[in-house]
Amino acid sequence: MSMDGLNELGERILAGGEPATEEEAVQILEADPSEVFELAAWANRIRKQFKGDKVHLCAIINAKSGGCPEDCTFCAQSAHYDTGVQRHNFLGREEVLRAARDARMSGAQALGIVTAWRGLKDGPVLDEVCQRIRELAESGIVRADASLGIIESPEVAQRLKDSGLHCYNHNLETARSHFPNICSTHTFDDRIRTIHHLKTAGLKVCSGGIFGMGETVRQRVELALELRRLDVDIVPLNFLHRIVGTPQEKNEPLPPLEILKTIAMFRFVLPRKEIMIAGGREVNLRDLQSLIFHAGASALMVGNYLTTQGRGARADLQMLKDLGLDPKWPGWDHDGEAAREAGVALAATPT
Repeated sequence: MSMDGLNELGERILAGGEPATEEEAVQILEADPSEVFELAAWANRIRKQFKGDKVHLCAIINAKSGGCPEDCTFCAQSAHYDTGVQRHNFLGREEVLRAARDARMSGAQALGIVTAWRGLKDGPVLDEVCQRIRELAESGIVRADASLGIIESPEVAQRLKDSGLHCYNHNLETARSHFPNICSTHTFDDRIRTIHHLKTAGLKVCSGGIFGMGETVRQRVELALELRRLDVDIVPLNFLHRIVGTPQEKNEPLPPLEILKTIAMFRFVLPRKEIMIAGGREVNLRDLQSLIFHAGASALMVGNYLTTQGRGARADLQMLKDLGLDPKWPGWDHDGEAAREAGVALAATPT
C-alpha cells in the first residue's frame, strides 16, 4: 500500500467512513516490515478516536482441564494428543471465587470460566455450569464471562444469560477456508451457529482466532471480514504458542513485526470493536509487547492462560501506566485500590 493510499484509508476511517476492504486489508499485511510503524501510527489514531485510552482487561480460569474429545491441532487439552497436560474435573464455588479475587487484584474487570469439552446441551452439566456462573455473578467481584464450547440450542444460551453470564467467548480460530486443516471433529458452521444462538439470547460475544497455524495472508483477512459480518463485540487475537505433542508444535513462529501488522489490519477492518491481545504474546512478541496498543489493540488478557503461563500482573499494569493508558476499572490505582476493595492482600499479587 502506498503512503498516499494509507493516508487516504486512515482519514476515511477517522471521518466515519467505510473500514478497510478486503484488498486494502491484504495490502496492509503485505506491507514491507519497514512500513510497520507507519501502519501502526494510523492504527493508533483509529484506536484513540473510537476506543480512547481505556484498556479492557480480562482473566480466565481453566475450570475443567484436559480430555477434550475435539481434535483442534493447536490445543494442549485435546485427548487426541499426548501433551502431558494435567486433567481435573469442573471446579467448585470456592476455587472459582478465589480466581475471581485474583483476577480483580490483577486489574481485570471480568473472569472467563473456560472448560475443555465439546460444548453444552441441556442436562446436569449445564445445571452445574449455570450454578457456578450465578455464584460468580452474584459475588460482584468481577463480571461473569465464560467459554464453554459449542452451544447446540438457543435455549441453552438463554439459560446461561439468565444465570448472570455477560459475555461468551467462542473463537472461530481461523478462516473458513483453513478450518478443515485445524479441526475435523466439528465444523466452522458449528461455531457460526453457536455465535448466532448467543446473539439471539442477548449475550455479548467475544470471538477471534489464532495466528501462526499455517494460514495465508488472505485467510487472516478472511477471518477479520467474517468477524465483521457477525458483528461480534470483542475480538481476541492469539498467536500460536507451540505445544509439544500437538500437530502444530513445529510451526515457525510469526515474526514480531508480522504480528504488529496483523493487529493493525484488524483495527483497520474493525475500527470500533474491542481488539484484545491474548495467548502467545509473551513468547512471540517478547520485548515488543508494549507496541500492541500503538498497533491498535484496546484490550488485554492478564494472568495465566489455560495451560501456559502469562507474565506477572504488575508488569502488565506498569506497562499500561508507562504508556499513559488506563485499565477500565472504576477506582483502580496502580498501588492496588481494586485489590483492597476485593479484600485481597496486595502481597499476593503475582510478580
